[in-house]
Amino acid sequence: MNLNLNNLTFVIVTYNSETVINKCLDSLPKEASKIIIENSNNIETKNYLEKKYDNIKVFLSENDGMGSSNNKGINKSSTQFVFILNPDTVFKNDTLKKIFDEAKLIDDFAIISPINSDPNHPNYKSSNKLFSENIIEANSVDGFAMLINKKKFEENNFFDEKIFLFLENDDLCKRTKKLGNNIYVIKNALIDHKGFSSSTKIDKDKLEHLRNWHWMWSKFYFNKKHYGFFQAFIYILPSLLSSILKILIFSIILNNKKRKIYQYRFFGILNSIIGKSSWYRI
Repeated sequence: MNLNLNNLTFVIVTYNSETVINKCLDSLPKEASKIIIENSNNIETKNYLEKKYDNIKVFLSENDGMGSSNNKGINKSSTQFVFILNPDTVFKNDTLKKIFDEAKLIDDFAIISPINSDPNHPNYKSSNKLFSENIIEANSVDGFAMLINKKKFEENNFFDEKIFLFLENDDLCKRTKKLGNNIYVIKNALIDHKGFSSSTKIDKDKLEHLRNWHWMWSKFYFNKKHYGFFQAFIYILPSLLSSILKILIFSIILNNKKRKIYQYRFFGILNSIIGKSSWYRI
């Protein structure tokens, strides 16, 4: 398939990501089209990025979550292909070239991903099938670097906007595979990913609460969506019981920091079980 900068747009969702976004953008070709969805509604960030970088459009938005924001960027793009990136990712000098070169061997795909440069943190789940020497068929890839073929998604059915955080990429990949479409990882195309560095102005304790609440909410929602309520409940039950037990233990020993973490986990599970939306925000 013919991939090049003329039919590709980079989409990056940011939230007060000033300390990491520059390295990401500096690693991309100047002539590449770039769309930023800035979820903090910070006009200063918009003005700064649009002044510093070529071929970039920054759209201010409320923080509706990664999935919803990715969809906004995808729908604002005019190219067939979009490259979803987290702002804490950095391309190697030859990352894009290797993706473009290997894509010529592929007749059809829905999603392509480079490979995380840190081998201790693989960003894909393999189907144990090799397409070629440098191309792996994958069942899913992490959401911090996903090159998407928009034509493979009917009615712009990209990310599930009910998910605020966690597993939105797993859901997208699962639906992609169910439709019989292909996901590939390019083994020799490396990308650096810092992880958990996308936002730089959030209190660490509050961020930990947010992550725990939404991790539990998303785990139940994802499993209910794909396997049904009963199986999702059986799957989440150990986490539910563990949260209750640890709330009691940490209350007794007066460890308020740990108690709060498990309270947020418990309420994330509870809200998902009773069918409430992923409403919690900092």
